[in-house]
Amino acid sequence: MKAFHAYDIRGIYNQDFNKDDAYKIGFFLPKLLNTNKILVGRDVRESTPEIFEFLSNGITDAGADVYDIGLATTPMVYFATAKLGFDASVQITASHNPKQYNGMKISRTNALPVGYDSGLADLEKMMNNEKIVPADKKGSKIKQSIKDEYLTFLNSHLVDFSKLKVGIDCSNGMAALLIKEILGDAPKYIYDELDGTFPNHEANPLIPDNYADLQKLVRENNLDIGMIFDGDADRVMFVDEKGDFIPPDLIIAFLGHYFAEEKKETGKVLQDIRTSKAVGEYLSQLGFDMEIWRVGRAFAAKKLRDINGVFGGELAGHYYFRDFYFSDSGLLAAILVLRTVAKFKDKGVKLSEVIEKIRGYENSGEINFKIEQKQEAINQIVKHFKSIEEPQKILDFDGYRIEYEKWWFNVRPSNTEPYLRLIVEAQNNELLNEKVDEIKSIIAQFN
Repeated sequence: MKAFHAYDIRGIYNQDFNKDDAYKIGFFLPKLLNTNKILVGRDVRESTPEIFEFLSNGITDAGADVYDIGLATTPMVYFATAKLGFDASVQITASHNPKQYNGMKISRTNALPVGYDSGLADLEKMMNNEKIVPADKKGSKIKQSIKDEYLTFLNSHLVDFSKLKVGIDCSNGMAALLIKEILGDAPKYIYDELDGTFPNHEANPLIPDNYADLQKLVRENNLDIGMIFDGDADRVMFVDEKGDFIPPDLIIAFLGHYFAEEKKETGKVLQDIRTSKAVGEYLSQLGFDMEIWRVGRAFAAKKLRDINGVFGGELAGHYYFRDFYFSDSGLLAAILVLRTVAKFKDKGVKLSEVIEKIRGYENSGEINFKIEQKQEAINQIVKHFKSIEEPQKILDFDGYRIEYEKWWFNVRPSNTEPYLRLIVEAQNNELLNEKVDEIKSIIAQFN
């Protein structure tokens, strides 16, 4: 089935998967995760009610109970899974994808993610090879409440934000379910109505066109900060008081101030393989040790737990917290960033000024190349640069990250598309452009 990927199940509904697949997923999940009760939450996409119905029917036909928490952000499901002691949960969502997509994010005990290497491959085999024989005793569908408890948890992190001027773009996604019960009516909101057709822009905050309205909102109203959530509110991204977009990996370093200065807590911090070198250098000054690992929640949440890290983040705008069951929450990250911005404002320091101190390098951002011979191109790039100069460091998971004294690059294949993804970072623009062009010329040989 095309919808099975490294991190979750996701695709165009009624093309990559359909209601019958949703039923089978539900039917075999209790066996996969060895449980007789499964927590289920969902977003507001138009196809979600049908998927919920058939997924739930599959679960109950297998003899397990469905605990329905209704409309939810994805982090709400993580919270409920761990807090209430469930060994399995499903969030029906396609996160940031366009409206015709849908999918499922599956978690096990302690809200640990179930990825392709940690269960989804087995689930796919069951669906393809095993017969469906309904249980003698059908399971039940039970309403489960978690919203108030989750809000209490988030609100426990609030401080007085009355001096801050904040702009918020909910992308018509699930952040709108909770945000006003946390931050009230003081912020300036846009696209804060739940609408699974995403009428204003796609719920992907990494695309510049999608955060352009937030930039305009911040600039026209002289706000201190703007934030934009993705469709299921597990990610959040920020613009500074000038309306300039902040690379999400730099926010990892910014969050270090909250943990080191407010919580007096240091230790290990997790970053993905694409993260700017500046993040580790900045956080080391605050007393943290950096760990680099693979991209995606299926890997990051488990790794953060394994190293007992304080927090972590990804270039895509996920932020993980030990105090949140090692899971990611866009709303919790937003609250902690606002706390830190407020502290700096009290000192007369603007957000852009702090980010500029963090940003130590020139960065290409992620460049995507549509190419079928992904591995061959990667091999040639690595061979070329290793033959010119001995690297200071080589990381060979998620493609390669190869570091030199004055520059580094990461080249990695997409898990789901025929794309090669490249990031280059250097001490100055001249060197950056030189290396980007050099790598582009190698990739061009495979087009």
